[in-house]
Amino acid sequence: MADLDPVTPDEKDWTWTLTRRCEDCGLSAGEVDPREVADRAYVAAEEWVQILRSSPAVEVRPEPGVWSPLEYACHIRDVYQVFEGRVARVLAEDHPHFDNWDQNETAVLKRYAEADPEVVAEEIEAAATAFVARLRTLRPADLDRPGTRSDGAEFTLATLLQYFLHDVVHHLWDVTGQQDGAASLGWE
Repeated sequence: MADLDPVTPDEKDWTWTLTRRCEDCGLSAGEVDPREVADRAYVAAEEWVQILRSSPAVEVRPEPGVWSPLEYACHIRDVYQVFEGRVARVLAEDHPHFDNWDQNETAVLKRYAEADPEVVAEEIEAAATAFVARLRTLRPADLDRPGTRSDGAEFTLATLLQYFLHDVVHHLWDVTGQQDGAASLGWE
């Protein structure tokens, strides 16, 4: 694989997506009922799998410094895994503190650009299955359990799930350019 330009790090604080509609992807994450996230997470994962299995240019970056669909898909696989772990911690611990997750460093260390699209598709399916299975065990009272991100952002399990959903849908927009991924996936 040829040397790729480094990806421009995204250093935004995306927690604002919990209080207002994202103008890019169109999702109003804070308005999503957290009890619906399991179904939506499953549908979004299937969309990612389809992109990996059907796009002839899945490994091509649209421009220097921007992830390819494959690299975004690797990130999404990791999002499912990281958030499944965070949900587990919120359920098992009193107010856990989440370690920082440097997504750009992870992309380099895990060599996202060199991944096999079919393997990543299988890994997304497995990660989404585990995540959705965990969400299906939630009780209503669990949604109020708190956790804190490394930068001090406070979440309840409900807002953590909404935040997760925005990440997955937003990156679908990054790859497809289709706004309002929620509506395109039959959620609205």
